[in-house]
Amino acid sequence: MNTRQNTPMLQRLLRQLLVYVRLMRLDRPIGIWLLAWPMLWALWIAGNGKPDATILIVFVLGAVITRSAGCVINDIADRNFDGEVQRTRERPLANGEVGVVEALALFIGLGFIAIGLAATLNTLSRVIAGVAVVIMVAYPFMKRFISVPQLILGLAFGTAVPMAFAAQTNAIPQDAWFLFAITALWAVIYDTMYAMCDRKDDLAAGIRSTAILFGETDKFVIGALQAIMLMALLLLGQRLEMTLWYYACVIAVAVFMGYQQWLIKDRDEHRCLQAFLNNHFIGMTLFVGLALHYLYAPAAT
Repeated sequence: MNTRQNTPMLQRLLRQLLVYVRLMRLDRPIGIWLLAWPMLWALWIAGNGKPDATILIVFVLGAVITRSAGCVINDIADRNFDGEVQRTRERPLANGEVGVVEALALFIGLGFIAIGLAATLNTLSRVIAGVAVVIMVAYPFMKRFISVPQLILGLAFGTAVPMAFAAQTNAIPQDAWFLFAITALWAVIYDTMYAMCDRKDDLAAGIRSTAILFGETDKFVIGALQAIMLMALLLLGQRLEMTLWYYACVIAVAVFMGYQQWLIKDRDEHRCLQAFLNNHFIGMTLFVGLALHYLYAPAAT
């Protein structure tokens, strides 16, 4: 008797947990990877290929929690718009599976976990974490007021870089800010591709994006930004005295960027989404280049 009564309850709890998973986008981890890769680049550079294990664990967990919280606050802000966009109309807040108060409670809970993780780091890291939170919360609302919300996202994701240097070395050198700029630029590139998927719906809903701002020049601007990013990566390699492992991976990044240009050439929504997702391999490839450099050429550091 009790078993029969408990089974539907467990099923309801499981279904609700799956709704929370979707709300936090844990079923779509691309955002976690795009946040985590620059953080890993920074930790490997700051730690000369051997970052502190505890700091590494904290940052990996932080990437998951922070991105999850960012998705929740984004959906709270966009709940009245997501229903008008084909790609987002089935999000839990847009379709009524979760209420605003419930989503806010989840966001606050994730926030407390993030605070607990940040508390294990040094003071400089905690200060940067506080700045990152402000930018992250502000980002979803920027789509109503400015034409380059992708830059705000880039600043939010980029703060992981100086924060990683601060945690590892208790300092933020020039190279950290240079990598921060590269990360922010990369976010503008891939999130513009993402925004190209929703351009028609965003125009109808009154949401702003760089895809709308760039208009017919979108592919050219993305290509120009990709070229700037590649030059910046080469300059970073020179500043850090990287070996051929790194430069070989930068060449691979250039190949991925060329493939992305091919994907977006007709502005097909599904191919633009594929181009966005392909950026995961750019982040991973750069990390491999850094890891191989420090693994096989420690004397060069």
